[in-house]
Amino acid sequence: MQGVVFLGDRKLEIRDFEDPVPGPGEVVLEIRASGMCGSDLKFYRAREGAKSLGFVMAGGPVIAGHEPSGVVVAVGTEVQANEAWVGMRAMQHHYQGCGVCPHCTTGWMQMCDEGVKSVYGITAHGAHARYMKCPARTLVALPEELSFRAGAAISCGTGTAYAALERLDLRPRHTIAIFGQGPVGLSATQLAHATGARVIALDTDARRLARACEFGADETINPAECGDVPGAVRELTRGFGAECTLETSSAPQARRAAVQCLRKWGRACLVGEGGAIELDVSNDLLRKQATLIGSWTFSTTGQAECARYIADRGIDVDALFTHEWKLADAERAYAMFDAQSEGKGVFLPDA
Repeated sequence: MQGVVFLGDRKLEIRDFEDPVPGPGEVVLEIRASGMCGSDLKFYRAREGAKSLGFVMAGGPVIAGHEPSGVVVAVGTEVQANEAWVGMRAMQHHYQGCGVCPHCTTGWMQMCDEGVKSVYGITAHGAHARYMKCPARTLVALPEELSFRAGAAISCGTGTAYAALERLDLRPRHTIAIFGQGPVGLSATQLAHATGARVIALDTDARRLARACEFGADETINPAECGDVPGAVRELTRGFGAECTLETSSAPQARRAAVQCLRKWGRACLVGEGGAIELDVSNDLLRKQATLIGSWTFSTTGQAECARYIADRGIDVDALFTHEWKLADAERAYAMFDAQSEGKGVFLPDA
């Protein structure tokens, strides 16, 4: 089979690999959809090359892609009720831990007490290929009502947004300000709207703000055109500020504004990776009794709950994807995605 490999320096290759064979406790997933995630760009852009980032296995380069969705086509030994797995529509939780610590046994394998053994698409072969091998315990059933494209979105970006909203305890009566309307932020806008909450969407790109309106945003703010973002949010909330904020862009000024936009007793959640935040602890946190939350992806249980929530409410997660690609188009797909001027892409190996 062929798979997409990131080389760093905004280069990638499509290389030939042996079709995977499941070992004990493993399954092989035939990939039907593999999403492109913003965190892929860290490895795609890496100036020092792939090896320095640690995503080359002993046997050679790693196949990219950590938003897998497909059908189980083979199982290894030690997989309980082997035959029942074949034909299962599934997403994959893209972390592997020890499997026995309290975090792994509750589906939080990225929080493994022994340290994460593998991150699929980064340190182990991922989903930008025809097939993917992984432990059976990392699979999450994909409801029949949802497409494989939706499953790919839930496997990282949309699942991350759902988990963050759960951490925020978002309620229908709340106003939430969502900073950044890339794939994660747009997912959060869509899901928050579905809860009945009032959504204020923020982004410096007018096209992304327009999409946010299509996904249910009630108000939009362009920070590049607004000298006082917290003041603009307070103006839209009768001077109080938002009950909840979610920051997805990793921009330091957005993180600070997300906290400063809160009303008293408000909650801010950060999901964007990397970077730092500078706050006036007394005025931004203590004297507002504010809560600052960090949220890192989701558990297998949370992934299943997210999928069920979307299926039950008929949320059109497929609309997140603006581009569908064949694996052969990977170079053009990532060059476009790298520009961050378009929406989310997905590889459909059958396309």
